[in-house]
Amino acid sequence: MGKCGRLILIGSTGRNSGKTFLAAELIRRFSPVPVTALKVTGIERHGGPCPRGGEGCGVCAISGDFCLEQELSAHGAKDTSVLLAAGAERVFWLRCLRSALASGFNAFLERAGDESIIISESNSLREVVEPAAFIMIHDAEGGIPKPSAQKNAGKADFTLQSPVSGDDITSLLEALSKKGFPAAVI
Repeated sequence: MGKCGRLILIGSTGRNSGKTFLAAELIRRFSPVPVTALKVTGIERHGGPCPRGGEGCGVCAISGDFCLEQELSAHGAKDTSVLLAAGAERVFWLRCLRSALASGFNAFLERAGDESIIISESNSLREVVEPAAFIMIHDAEGGIPKPSAQKNAGKADFTLQSPVSGDDITSLLEALSKKGFPAAVI
């Protein structure tokens, strides 16, 4: 497992718990420091079940081990569009087999360059990289945590409860500044 000292990784125990909201707020508050954002969607196998639990819309169908795409539009409801609209210099979406997370992340790092803070949404990525900070958001619904959250919740540096508040973000930014991240707009 490699280290990535400029990576802030955001995971959650359930869907719709505020990962994208938190990522967008961090991007906004780190401005004008360059931020690159990464959304990760892991799948078990080609043609496997939809990671969202449904029949699947085909968006996660990939032909190789991974597919890395850059978001170019800040307009729309997709998580990647929201992150770009929040002020990220570049936003990527990594769709990959879970067994290819490390190689997919390495391909992302090659495209991301060395100058920016990286903010990523993923539980599974924590299995292959040690970020500077791993934030776990606990779903307010209190349902059964996603398997990827169950595996990685104990590795969290910061734990927040959904919905994430402004005070949570302020405390998180203060803690991140102690870890060497640039001062953010609090």
